[in-house]
Amino acid sequence: MKTLNRDFPVKLNTLAQFADHIDHAVKIAGIDHVGIGTDFDGGGGVVGCLDASQLPAITAELIQRGYTQADLQKIWGGNTLRVWRDIKKAAA
Repeated sequence: MKTLNRDFPVKLNTLAQFADHIDHAVKIAGIDHVGIGTDFDGGGGVVGCLDASQLPAITAELIQRGYTQADLQKIWGGNTLRVWRDIKKAAA
């Protein structure tokens, strides 16, 4: 069992399990409504992606699953930026 720096053991999900969740969100909500980021305060972790230096492993896993460059751009921030632009327009 992989653990983090805590007083109790934590079972971490694998990179494949993390990607399974992304697949599920895309299936349910659509590619235009899914976004991911990172938790820089040390509260999380995925085996195969334990810190920001390993984030490319997520992209590699998604490419293996057939996600396109356009899909990845949406997931890695494009959707979030689009929503913020829409909010800004609505607030004007």
